[in-house]
Amino acid sequence: MTKTEIIKRILGTGIVPVVRTRSGEEALGVVEAIRAGGIDIIEITMTVPGAPEVIELIARRYGSEIVVGAGTVLDRDVARSCIRAGAAFVVSPILDVGTVEQCRTEGVAVMPGALTPTEVVRAWEAGADLVKVFPCGAVGGPSYVRALKAPLPQIDLMPTGGVSLKTIAEYIQAGASALGAGADLVDLAALRQGKPETITDKARKYVEAVRLARAAGPPNG
Repeated sequence: MTKTEIIKRILGTGIVPVVRTRSGEEALGVVEAIRAGGIDIIEITMTVPGAPEVIELIARRYGSEIVVGAGTVLDRDVARSCIRAGAAFVVSPILDVGTVEQCRTEGVAVMPGALTPTEVVRAWEAGADLVKVFPCGAVGGPSYVRALKAPLPQIDLMPTGGVSLKTIAEYIQAGASALGAGADLVDLAALRQGKPETITDKARKYVEAVRLARAAGPPNG
């Protein structure tokens, strides 16, 4: 798939599950549970042991069925190794210009992190395809996204942190183009208890919540 196709898939699904597990085996369990729930985007963070190898395995096993990306990428070298492994997009909690440059050179979608308006604009100008607003939940959540979008409507934002079933509609209606979903969706306790269906069910609910929020349109629009 081309970068344009990858971005279209991410924006279409609207949910990027952030997978942080204690092992590659756990990560694969999460992937299968989320896939069964109808989400075809997966972000494997660099905190997962052997993350590039996990990315490579997912890319090989699922092909275009799942768009797999690398998360918590902090520098150009790690971005390069993840792209070589098969990452279709790269996400970072920070703006590292070298990482953005590497992704642009490789033709891979990149979502650097930013928080303040100045950081958001710098990330966009550096070449971000989407800007990850992190940690969004700690600074107001949906109301903060709405405040950013007012002067910066041209920038696609992906708030991460504080995203849950209870807040999805607010985030979408505040102007979020996609959402980074962590612990509320990726329920590791359920997985470790042998209940992956809990994650699958939550994934279905996330997909439906995004659909309904987008169909409803802006609060006053």
